[in-house]
Amino acid sequence: MLYEYLCTPHFSLFYFLKNNRIMYHFAFTSQKTLPAQMISRNNFSVWSILKKCIGMELTKIAMPVVFNEPLSFLQRLSEYMEHTHLIHEACCLSDSIERMQVVAAFAVSAVASQWERTGKPFNPLLGETYELIREDEGYRLISEQVSHHPPVSAFHAESLKHDFVFHGSICPKLKFWGKSIEAEPKGTMTLELLKHKEAYTWTNPLCCVHNVIIGTLWIEQYGTVEILNHSTGDKCILNFKPCGMFGKELHKVEGHIQDKRKKKLRVIYGKWTECMYSVDPKVYETHKKSEKKTGGESKKTKQVRLDDVEGSDDVPEIQETVTMVPGSALLWRISPRPPHSAQMYNFTNFAMTLNELEPGAERLLAPTDCRFRPDIRAMESGDIDTASTEKERLEEKQRAARKERSRGDEEWSTQWFQFGTNPHTEAEDWLYTGGYFDRSYSDCLNIY
Repeated sequence: MLYEYLCTPHFSLFYFLKNNRIMYHFAFTSQKTLPAQMISRNNFSVWSILKKCIGMELTKIAMPVVFNEPLSFLQRLSEYMEHTHLIHEACCLSDSIERMQVVAAFAVSAVASQWERTGKPFNPLLGETYELIREDEGYRLISEQVSHHPPVSAFHAESLKHDFVFHGSICPKLKFWGKSIEAEPKGTMTLELLKHKEAYTWTNPLCCVHNVIIGTLWIEQYGTVEILNHSTGDKCILNFKPCGMFGKELHKVEGHIQDKRKKKLRVIYGKWTECMYSVDPKVYETHKKSEKKTGGESKKTKQVRLDDVEGSDDVPEIQETVTMVPGSALLWRISPRPPHSAQMYNFTNFAMTLNELEPGAERLLAPTDCRFRPDIRAMESGDIDTASTEKERLEEKQRAARKERSRGDEEWSTQWFQFGTNPHTEAEDWLYTGGYFDRSYSDCLNIY
């Protein structure tokens, strides 16, 4: 299959066929940006659409394309894999607690790309797919939109060396609360470390975008994430803290690892926008007591934005860095974003590459791959009118196909996933049936 061009450093791919197998050749390229800068939203008001939707679920509400970013939600799911090196690190560790703390860091890193990403990804069409093969990172991924109402996206990533499998399905629930939109990513993440015969499961935190009507947009994630090792019974409980009254807790994550007898073994702390550390619980408690005696943490803050617009939620001040407790071990640090990220939908280097379409890729990718979506491609190129027209056309085509199926009592059949039972949680889940990377796609529907 087509190998994705790498993101740091960037490469482009030249390939040729030999004995029906794809051979690869790599070369450096300067493509580190999108074809056009972010489309301005200054002349558009979302209030006319959302004013009747307070407290409602928004997944069925059609939004103007200007509020999107030029990626499908399936591509956003693939951003879970940006820090795959953490999974490889966990695979190499012999101690189960050390593996758990690295898995916890991976779970945090998987949502880090959402920082300042206020654009809405395009809703995938039913049957839409996305493929990502990264030989440099040692994995390949396939995702599919398996349901339209309710919207459900399933993904499956696997190590090229058979070290791990990472899979899950997400049913996003969006609600408008007057000044903010809250996104609940319903669904379970499952990470299997095959060498250690371990399976870890967790759910992602809630995400809230503030000031969607007026003021400066800002994002926070909050909620409790519990990571369970089904083999040992060890659990990591992470608290993604809401910003609070004065913003002191913004972006903070704190928690601990406990064994099946609930004995605390490690404390995990940091920020999902910056880094995560691990430290002995006794050392952590001693440090906290010392802070209280000396008047608390450093008061040095950084004013990241000023927002005095009446009716908006003020953007809080945030700590400039995470204060490291002496004796802590660094688990993960976020990758720097490119200098032009703010003009490119606040994309990371990794996100910049996700819609790249190499010449000749149509012969190798499934025709359902979202790289072929004309509305996303037009928006990426800065053509808002074509993006809007194509988005409406595709949505109408999908509605017409659904009506045609209903007239013939025909049920939609998924291509690469089937509805079943997660063997670790015993809950309902969408599971990969296999075969995507081993066949041609001539029988795939043309959904675009």
